[in-house]
Amino acid sequence: MADSEDIANELVFLPIGGCEEIGMNLNAYGYGPAHDRKWILADLGVTFGSLDTPGIDLICSDPSFLVGEKIEAIFLTHAHEDHIGAVGLLYPRLQTNAPIYATPFTAELVRTKMEERGVDTSVLKPVALGGTVKAGPFEVTYVTLTHSIPEPNALAIRTPAGIILHTGDWKIDPSPQIGSKTDIKALMALGDEGVLAMVCDSTNVFEEGESGSEESVREGLVQLIASQRQAVAVTTFASNVARVKSVIEAAELAGRAVCLVGRSMHRIMDAAKAVGILPPTLEFVDEADASQIPAEHILYLCTGSQGEPRAALTRIARGDHRNISLHQGDTVIFSSRLIPGNETGIFQLQNSLADQGVRVITPRMVPEKIHVSGHPCRDELKRMYQWVRPRIAVPVHGERRHIMEHATYAKSLQVPQAVAPRNGSLVRLAPGEAEIVDLVPAGRLYLDGNKLVPEGAQGIDERRKLSWGGIVFASLTLDDDGDVLDGPVIVTKGLSEGDGRLADESVEPLEIAAEDAINKLKRRDRMDDDNVERVIGRAIRKACLAAFGHRPIIEVIVLRS
Repeated sequence: MADSEDIANELVFLPIGGCEEIGMNLNAYGYGPAHDRKWILADLGVTFGSLDTPGIDLICSDPSFLVGEKIEAIFLTHAHEDHIGAVGLLYPRLQTNAPIYATPFTAELVRTKMEERGVDTSVLKPVALGGTVKAGPFEVTYVTLTHSIPEPNALAIRTPAGIILHTGDWKIDPSPQIGSKTDIKALMALGDEGVLAMVCDSTNVFEEGESGSEESVREGLVQLIASQRQAVAVTTFASNVARVKSVIEAAELAGRAVCLVGRSMHRIMDAAKAVGILPPTLEFVDEADASQIPAEHILYLCTGSQGEPRAALTRIARGDHRNISLHQGDTVIFSSRLIPGNETGIFQLQNSLADQGVRVITPRMVPEKIHVSGHPCRDELKRMYQWVRPRIAVPVHGERRHIMEHATYAKSLQVPQAVAPRNGSLVRLAPGEAEIVDLVPAGRLYLDGNKLVPEGAQGIDERRKLSWGGIVFASLTLDDDGDVLDGPVIVTKGLSEGDGRLADESVEPLEIAAEDAINKLKRRDRMDDDNVERVIGRAIRKACLAAFGHRPIIEVIVLRS
């Protein structure tokens, strides 16, 4: 029977982000009594803004619960934005001096992000592949996996209460093109040693079979690019260095020079060369010189596979890229998947290209394999569970439906326990049965310009309302006796004229409503500016609904003269 000290020392897992979405990963592990718990963090990632968040590019988890806690270290599993993109934003907010550990390629990219945000990079500590770090009551070993970026790692976390395997993002690729294969021996050795819990990627839990190998993509790209007769552009995720390498090799075999187009593509290539993943002598055609090369001998390697408005391929499609243009008969190959939520931007981009006579090729259009996922399908998940044999399955990195399905699937693989957390679920892993013992605040922070603001910030809500209903300004000048000297003057933004009316004619119903409202007010009621604003605002709002069918933001300004 455990003594009271053992019972007081709990091992807990806390996902702050990544358990109700694919992205924005922030995971915390704690050990010790509740009043004196030591923590380590795994990843500080972002997700991206959408039409629902106008003016917002980046969104990250709100780590407020962890501020002031004893954070021993932060461990980064790999260099995708949904795992490292918030380091520069959140590290100062955590109010900690904890070191940040990452393998060389990830550290190279994180260092740049920290410098851009003015964060002291001396806390960043590169770790060798397979390296081990001691941090308070935790001992963390990096375990090599395969994924769609160099140096993906699981974290084997040893604690006094047992071993946790935090997988990060992974797949099982027998021919990854860059880097080592999955370290199956290390995973099986952990299983033999005894793993208390595996915290595991859920992205492809609904997909049968296996995700596929980068070797098959290389072969497909070689065949497809060789068959093209005019200029070729390939768009893919810049972080997938193995894919980029395959495109470069396919271009060389087809007698084409390669031109990198897009800031991210240059940044990733520079980092890969800096740490020796790609040869430092690798050279590319400069954008300014690319037009001088015959179309049949050039390949543009572009960012923008998700239809991002400011990405290179979108600017090329709009015709406003300063150096690169595509013409009728040229080809654009999408060596990427469509991320849910990006459909509108991607289809607009592809239609724009097609309208100019550019042939668009996506993975579903050709027999050649030109894209594979970086996440494990069900057969790969099964193999991982067979190697590691955890007592507890904790699915992460997924929407609610992914998390629930993964928990069910793990149980079908004879894992004794499975816990399906949400963001903010405090999961006790030991001692005793695994269970959710508390819920902590786990909101979101939006990067609004250069400031992090809560998701319910007034400015963002106002932008949403503006996008739905527009805005009406009404100004009125009264004298000290309450007589109207000027106005009401109405100005609208975001409201359509319609019916062939001019803009001035469209506001007539609003002006009439405002005039009627002020004329009906008794003189003593006109002496209160707040009352005047409220009455006129109510009248305009009612008139807008009748005239336009919208409820815009109403701003009434009362001046005294």
